[in-house]
Amino acid sequence: MSGAFKDHFSGHAADYASFRPDYPPALFAWLATLTPGHEIALDCATGNGQAAIGLTAHYRLVVASDASARQVSNHRVHERIFYLVAPAERSPLKNASCDLLTVAQAAHWFDHERFNADARRVVKSGGAVVVWTYDRVETAAHIDPIIDHFYRDVVGSYWPPERRWVEDQYRSLPFAFEEIATPPMWLEMRWTLEQYLGYVGTWSAVQRYRKAQGSDPLPALRSDLARAWGVAEEARLMRWPLCMRAGRV
Repeated sequence: MSGAFKDHFSGHAADYASFRPDYPPALFAWLATLTPGHEIALDCATGNGQAAIGLTAHYRLVVASDASARQVSNHRVHERIFYLVAPAERSPLKNASCDLLTVAQAAHWFDHERFNADARRVVKSGGAVVVWTYDRVETAAHIDPIIDHFYRDVVGSYWPPERRWVEDQYRSLPFAFEEIATPPMWLEMRWTLEQYLGYVGTWSAVQRYRKAQGSDPLPALRSDLARAWGVAEEARLMRWPLCMRAGRV
């Protein structure tokens, strides 16, 4: 894989900050059990800091890095998070300087050989590296097929090739660490129709469709979903299965 930074999100960083689901507190509590020390956590490809915020409950300092300056400019402010612009494969941190390294919904974009080598360099012996992604959302039996059709048949050909790692739930993602068993977890949000459409608008495939076709696929999806959704202002439960790989350094 090329070492070039694959930037699919800077152009809509503000939307990404507004419409991506949050991670459950149970995830960060579990992550904290993996490391003997709780001084420094490094969150690579942090985006706007969604995962970094959760780490602050368990680590004294969170270093949150992203190769996109625009993403970092939309960060969530916290007194114990230090944001910096840097690629995940080349962290400016010193050797053996952090207890935990995390990557939320981004490891599929990396140059895996270079990332794994640098993660081994910056994480302390006995520390942990954890990467995770979330699969397609589940909401209701009469709504999911509409979403699946849009994902597969409308924008399906516009997904970047790295999407295959997500569809495989990271099982075949190159991961060069001593594996740790991970518990089942879900992301859960209650969203209105417009909030859900805002989330779909952040998909890399939707962005690529718009550029290639010169049109927006979301109005047709809104029309299809509105008939099934009922009252548009009704907040429906959205659930994403969280798929993790965890390893010891």
